[in-house]
Amino acid sequence: MKIAKGKLPELLSPAGSLKALMAAIDGGADAVYFGAPDFNARIRAQNFSDGELEEAFRLCHAYGVKAYVTLNTLVLDREAENFVRTAEKIYRMGADAAIVADLGGAAYLKKYLPELELHASTQMSCHSAAGAVELAKLGFSRVVCARELSYENICSITENSPVEIEMFVHGALCVSHSGQCLFSSLVGGRSGNRGECAQPCRLPFSVDGKEKYPLSLKDLCLAPYIPQIIDSGVASLKIEGRMKSPEYVRAVTSVYRRLLDEGRGAYEGEMEYLASVFSRDGFTDGYFKSNISSRMLGVRREENKEDSRLLTSFDKITRKIPLDMTASFEAGKPCSLTLICGDRTVKVTGQVPEKALNAPLSREAIEKNLTKLGNTPFEARNVDVLLEGEIMLPLSKVNELRRSAVDELIGSHEREETKIDFVFSDKPAQQRQKRSARFLSAAQVTKSALEYFDEIFLPAVGFEMPDGGEGKVGVIIGAVVTDTEREAVAQMIKIAAQKGAKFALVGNLGHLELAKECGLEVRGDFRLNVFNGAAAKELEAMGINEFISSPELTLAQTRDIGGTAVVYGRIPLMTVEKCVIREVADCNACAAGKATLTDRKGIKFPVFREAEHRNVIYNSFPTYMADREDELTKNRIFSRHFIFSDETPSQVDGVIRRYMEKTPPADSRVRRIK
Repeated sequence: MKIAKGKLPELLSPAGSLKALMAAIDGGADAVYFGAPDFNARIRAQNFSDGELEEAFRLCHAYGVKAYVTLNTLVLDREAENFVRTAEKIYRMGADAAIVADLGGAAYLKKYLPELELHASTQMSCHSAAGAVELAKLGFSRVVCARELSYENICSITENSPVEIEMFVHGALCVSHSGQCLFSSLVGGRSGNRGECAQPCRLPFSVDGKEKYPLSLKDLCLAPYIPQIIDSGVASLKIEGRMKSPEYVRAVTSVYRRLLDEGRGAYEGEMEYLASVFSRDGFTDGYFKSNISSRMLGVRREENKEDSRLLTSFDKITRKIPLDMTASFEAGKPCSLTLICGDRTVKVTGQVPEKALNAPLSREAIEKNLTKLGNTPFEARNVDVLLEGEIMLPLSKVNELRRSAVDELIGSHEREETKIDFVFSDKPAQQRQKRSARFLSAAQVTKSALEYFDEIFLPAVGFEMPDGGEGKVGVIIGAVVTDTEREAVAQMIKIAAQKGAKFALVGNLGHLELAKECGLEVRGDFRLNVFNGAAAKELEAMGINEFISSPELTLAQTRDIGGTAVVYGRIPLMTVEKCVIREVADCNACAAGKATLTDRKGIKFPVFREAEHRNVIYNSFPTYMADREDELTKNRIFSRHFIFSDETPSQVDGVIRRYMEKTPPADSRVRRIK
């Protein structure tokens, strides 16, 4: 949904602390986003105590700046009530919107706090207009689109979305599509989806015997393209950086404020200044310009750090908001003062002046006292004092009139406490006993696999129906389908359906329509990040009655939400738009669609091409549960999913045999589900 022609997009700045929030305001932000102590994806930022939250909202609203609070982590069932209570608290304090990443969490907020505006976090992996349409149906009024989108795709989303679109214009880039990264969680035990990312992407990997950084991207900077971005119709331009200093926030915000106000791109000197504020070997615009190459890679070097140390220290807000004042003073009538600040106008009245017998109040004295705005966010621009005749009025009453008008202009944005009698969402239906599996190619699907599995899924790209697979084979719709790819992918799915595919494994809400257009039954992939029962019920309402729960959940948690558990295979850790295969091997390996990423400890992670140069990085060790059948049954996990990636047909048969025989793993280096 494009914003009105001629209206500038909002400038949205980060705040990891109260001082950083003040810096954002001072730099000229239209809106600020920050986190409460819980449920935010930057849990290691300083964040805000309750007292600081109240002060943050007061400051934002005093300066006419909108305040968005990040509630953008995945939520467990046992945390759901606290999630709602936290949202109620920030709503009551005056939050203008909550940024949410969890389907179930959004459903609870829509139910209990329907007046609280919801923004869909970039963690919800929206990379198409169809995705924005589905999120709008769920009650979101704004969607933060994926950072990997080209300008063409951004324009397509804004043109066809029923809700506002927000985009990142500056700051750190995750190499994985947001919401599609399990690397830190499954390898390091710190979940990025829960705000604890250990940033394995910034670590070196071994390439040709040398340490390189094939996953570390330079920071994003789209400052040169502000006129194009304005023309795209996006509603909000977002600066990343809740872990950054107040000095960083003020410096970057002030540059983008100037560019927006002047409707131009950054000059060379401004780009050099932004790089000195913070960079990793400079900046990248690769995704925006559809120029994805090795030039996007970069690390934070000592000289970059030295430049950042030269930033001027931020102390306090110096920004003032101009306002126009019109005052009227006449004997026998209440004095009045009207303040006009942007699109806000207030009028207050005060004491009735008397006719002066001697020493009448002068126009100069009135104006001097009306413009004493030193401790407020305002400064007088135009002052018009209408003084009829000679009057007598204590200057203290003129001051009271000024204070009353300023207080009215700032206003109180606190809301009445909402009475919430929290009730958990109905539990989803238990999934039926079933074994399903995905393969990377039809050549891996053996006769034993066709006999053992109830449903088998193969990629849409190059789909072939295995002999004897009719009736039990479905198609995998890749994790990412942008608007420019949609037509080609739709054709692939149509061909798969014509060849006999009956189901579609869908990992993004924007792909539902693609599956349904071909009459395929929809199964939910674990990429949907189903973490709680309310999210499962939301999928059920969309027609997805069977889904694979998040691999981050325990067996008991999977059981409680009625999900299918991944019981075997290398789990995809990252979906990467920047081709990793070419960085760790060569173009021939990219053409073959496979390579290996080796970390500092010599642990190898298979990498496969998914579409064009989009890669998927798989876990080094497979999940293995063949010898834990009793535990699965005890936890009532009757629906199981297998992931086959680099296994040969004979290895596939070996896995099936071990699961039939409940054999312990031959190698101790496997992943177990708790």
